[in-house]
Amino acid sequence: MTYAGRWSRRAVVAAALGAAAPVGAWAAGTGQRYPGPVLSFTDPAVHARLAAPYAAALTDVFGVNTIAADPAVYDRSGLLRHPPGTLVRAGGGYPAPQRWTRDAAVNAWAGVSLLAPGLGRNTLWSVVDRGPDGLIVQQDDQWWDQVVWIPAAWHHYRVTGDRSFLASAYETAVHTLAARRADDFDASTGLFRGPGFLNDGISGYPSPPFSPEVRSSFVLDHPGADRLSCLSTNCLYHGAHRALADMADALGRPAGTLRAEAAALRTAIDDGLWRPDAGTYAYLRHDDGRLDTSQEGAGLAFAVLCGVADEDRARRLVDGAHWQPYGIVNVWPHFPRFDDARPGRHNVMVWPVVHALFGLAAARTGRTGCFARSVTTLAALVAGSGGFHELYDSLNGAVDGGWQTGADGRAEHFVSQPDQTWSATGYLRLVHEGLFGLDPAPDPVRLRPCLPAGWGEVSLRGLRHRDLVLDITLSGGGSRVRSCLVDGRVADPAVAADGHGRRSVHMVLESG
Repeated sequence: MTYAGRWSRRAVVAAALGAAAPVGAWAAGTGQRYPGPVLSFTDPAVHARLAAPYAAALTDVFGVNTIAADPAVYDRSGLLRHPPGTLVRAGGGYPAPQRWTRDAAVNAWAGVSLLAPGLGRNTLWSVVDRGPDGLIVQQDDQWWDQVVWIPAAWHHYRVTGDRSFLASAYETAVHTLAARRADDFDASTGLFRGPGFLNDGISGYPSPPFSPEVRSSFVLDHPGADRLSCLSTNCLYHGAHRALADMADALGRPAGTLRAEAAALRTAIDDGLWRPDAGTYAYLRHDDGRLDTSQEGAGLAFAVLCGVADEDRARRLVDGAHWQPYGIVNVWPHFPRFDDARPGRHNVMVWPVVHALFGLAAARTGRTGCFARSVTTLAALVAGSGGFHELYDSLNGAVDGGWQTGADGRAEHFVSQPDQTWSATGYLRLVHEGLFGLDPAPDPVRLRPCLPAGWGEVSLRGLRHRDLVLDITLSGGGSRVRSCLVDGRVADPAVAADGHGRRSVHMVLESG
């Protein structure tokens, strides 16, 4: 019998939070078992604080939010595989079906493709259609960040080596990027138009485009929102161009102008959104050229993770970011129509998906203190709420959905949904790619860990990567590898991706 058959969803995750060690996770209603890696710290206090949320995240993703994939709904590409016949949904609080590009791509990218490749593959294909010209990401009313699927698909190939997937993903990416460039590229600025990643609600924007006369929370119902140029979205386009060029190289096909277009977009982001006086990027550019200088959490993270910011700027972005008591918020500061008592849903609220992206950016820049704060803050939010919720109040850490214009035109208090998958995969990614520094590549698998001082020795055992099973141990503290042993022999912090069997890696870290 599955977990879901015995307990409520909340009880499943609560049990994992109280577990002494990570547990295997079951896909609700399918009978399929996904044994997760085991995370352990030698310091009992650190272990209790940080390992339990990892176990809970595995349970949330695979025990709660892995569902049977109805072919009539999710197989419009004709590429879903049975087995596994499952996919990962956006979360437990939403009505079905949940065929959402952003959630599917982020969850595959943040951990599902690594831990359960067949499940990650199905999750990515669940939001792809087979149109008259071939495969393309579904063309719905949230078109602005469709391209997040492209780096997620490239990541899937990097962790799996699945060339059959890569060929179809390349076709999908070519058609998707071409459609978006034809409709949304502004040649006068060199930027792509559209709202910001995640911010499908008007509470995430100043006025304009917010219009009090519009009785809708959906951003595109407000005049001019489709003509914004946002930091996060343009950073994702930069990453999508580079990922598509890498796909072409891997398949032996011409990359054409993709790398040149990526370079031109990076220049346009610098010219249009960089603020040299503040040492950071603006949130968005209005159609008339005015800048909104708010801090966009996802935008700063993607500037680092998608290769827009150089090393110096990346460190400045991480070091200079504003934090609220419970984390990095979606957009800072409050827009005038919101305040501490009634914070905007997409404004000064902690969305764990955004907070975790920023934490990963901190790890990538070697900012161990900031990375530690990211992990411990998210762990505290999960422990305090008994699970992975959609968003939290930034001042007190309470589960809260924030405020936003409702259907009647008045401010409405929204709900923060439970069992939010990308909140859970965000924590998994902080562990896999942040703490242990897993940098999957066709060959080899490189490790660029970031171990905060004071955490003591930590190990991740049973992490599967293709035909490898990795047991990784870190000691010391910092982001510079002082020494590395692979199967007891001195080696670089890397393991051949095409290897087989169980490999042991022990790294000693130091600050640098």
